[in-house]
Amino acid sequence: MRILAVIPARGGSKRLPGKNVRLLGDRPLIVWTIQSGLALGAELCDVLVSTDDENIARIAAEAGAMVPWLRPPELATDTASSVEVCLHALEWYENTLNPVDALLLLQPTSPFRRVETLLSGISAFNNNPGASVLGVSAVKKDTSLCFEVIEGQMVPFDDANLSHLRSQDLSSAYALNGSFYLITVEALRRNLSFLKGELIPLITKDECESIDIDTNLDWLLAEAVISSRTPSS
Repeated sequence: MRILAVIPARGGSKRLPGKNVRLLGDRPLIVWTIQSGLALGAELCDVLVSTDDENIARIAAEAGAMVPWLRPPELATDTASSVEVCLHALEWYENTLNPVDALLLLQPTSPFRRVETLLSGISAFNNNPGASVLGVSAVKKDTSLCFEVIEGQMVPFDDANLSHLRSQDLSSAYALNGSFYLITVEALRRNLSFLKGELIPLITKDECESIDIDTNLDWLLAEAVISSRTPSS
C-alpha cells in the first residue's frame, strides 16, 4: 500500500495571520505535522507540503518535507477546497513520480498528533478495504441538547422529547477534529469528497490531540499544552 501524505499550508490566514510558520514551543506550527508524518517512515511514500508561500515552503523543506512547487494562485484562495488542493498534489505526484493507492491529508493545525494514533488510523484503513478513515473526537454536548434559533425561537435539532433526558442517558456523539483523513485515490477522485462512502472513525481520546488551531483562543490553548509539558526551572 503506497500512501502519499499531503499537508496543505496556505500563506493567508484571516483569523490567525501567519499561523503556519508561527512558533509553537520550539518550532513553527507546520513543523509539528511534518515531523509526525516523517515519523511514520515506510508507512508513507512521501510527505508533500502544498503551499503558495515561499517562507512556508522554505521552512517545510528544511524540516524534511517534499515541496516541489508553489501552489497555483487559483488554489490559494479562501474558496479553494482541501479536495482540490489534494487532487492537484496527487496529479503532479503520479504524473512525475509514481502512482499511489491512498492519500493521507494531515492539516498543519493539529500539532499534537501521536505517531501511535496515526499508525492506528493506517491499520484501520488497511483492515477495511475501500473505506475512508477520519479523525474524530467525542463532543461535549449531544445534538439532542442543541437548538437552532429561528425567528427568535429555540428549535431542537432533534425531534426527541428533551424533557426526560439526562446527560448520562444520551448516546455518544462525535465530530471531525481535522487531524486525520485517509482515503483511497479511487474514492477521492470518484466522490470529490473525504466524507462520502464507508467512513471508519479514528477516535481520538486524548483531548490535546484533538486541538485544531483556527483562532487565537485555540493558539493560547496549544501554548498552555506546551507549557504543561515543559519542566519548570
